[in-house]
Amino acid sequence: MKHENGLFKANGTNYLVPFILITTLFFLWGFARAILDVLNKHFQNEMHISITQSSLIQVTTYMGYFLMAIPAGLFINYMGYRRGVVLGLLLFGIGALLFVPCAEAATFGSYLFALFIISMGLVFLETAANPYVTELGGRETASSRLNLSQSFNGLGCLFATFAVGQFLFSDNGGSVAVPYVILGVVVLVIAAVFSRVHLPEIVHHDGMEEKARYGREPLLKVWSHKYFVYGLIALLCYEVAEISINSYFINYVTGMGWMDDRTASMVLTAALGFFMVGRFGGSLVMRKVPAEKMLFLCGGGCVACILLVLMNFGRLSMIGLIGVFLFEAVMFPTIFSLAVRDLGSLTKSASSILMMTPVGGCGFLLVGIIADATDMVVPFIIPLMCYVIVGLYGFGLMVSRARKLRKVSR
Repeated sequence: MKHENGLFKANGTNYLVPFILITTLFFLWGFARAILDVLNKHFQNEMHISITQSSLIQVTTYMGYFLMAIPAGLFINYMGYRRGVVLGLLLFGIGALLFVPCAEAATFGSYLFALFIISMGLVFLETAANPYVTELGGRETASSRLNLSQSFNGLGCLFATFAVGQFLFSDNGGSVAVPYVILGVVVLVIAAVFSRVHLPEIVHHDGMEEKARYGREPLLKVWSHKYFVYGLIALLCYEVAEISINSYFINYVTGMGWMDDRTASMVLTAALGFFMVGRFGGSLVMRKVPAEKMLFLCGGGCVACILLVLMNFGRLSMIGLIGVFLFEAVMFPTIFSLAVRDLGSLTKSASSILMMTPVGGCGFLLVGIIADATDMVVPFIIPLMCYVIVGLYGFGLMVSRARKLRKVSR
């Protein structure tokens, strides 16, 4: 019997409720990651440190992804998606509440430790949620579905930069512990909810189910899939570009003398609004346009916008930079879904490797070094090169798809 597959249906099963539950997590980690872009400038002001020194916020956080992604994948392979989510939420909540003693200690190192604990929780959430969403419906709608979930990630980013930015950069300022305590309490409540709900595990009848539970062979086998490997490279490049731009944004627009910190945080919020629109819009467009074609076009759009920034046309360059947020919005979910496509029981292992790529956020350290040594514009060469590689990945998949269609038509 043939079953109809769709956005939230596969093999006769409706996955809408699990999709809604898991999508709430995207908002949470979007919020947590976007706060870093505000913290970066806040700690520069409060602790009188350089851009290079403040980049340790990103380095510490995203090194947590690099170190914990494989253990997270092994845990999720063996224990399942739901337990992986609950453990991630617990670590996330504990790390956020640690900001209370950190505020008392008032040392940069203590804050970095708390951020590292949070990053350990985030990597469990992302390693579980991203591949799970790709499997909650038909194969051809996986990119559209993940872009839809990731749109709420953009909503979390937007809310974080506006609310936290206005709070920390207000005339009287505010303790950085306050937003983290609120976040920690909310996260722990959600952990309690997920500990009680049922999330169906997706079973692949490909002969690898039992082996996949123990991790080692799938972790090796996945490297034989070339488009996964290319996708890993493209995703790493995207993370370097996206995190560097987000983290550098306030420094750039204030360093160019265009606005103060508080206004800059509002402009960053507006830019993330474009990012969210790009995610929602991309999800709709990719129901009609192949994901690889969309990725290629958006890669070209990002390259054009960054070139406008590098040409240093004053405030026109700022418009180009905001344009990057619109074009890059679909990149992470699209690359991710294309990289794990058709991997079956290898999906969780592939996801754990892909979730090492936020270590690209450490690239902001290089951006800071270049900015401190040259000027505010030169560092944008780094995201330019990264977006070129992302566009080439989309182009390569377009060529592969065209070849397959020609073979079928013969």
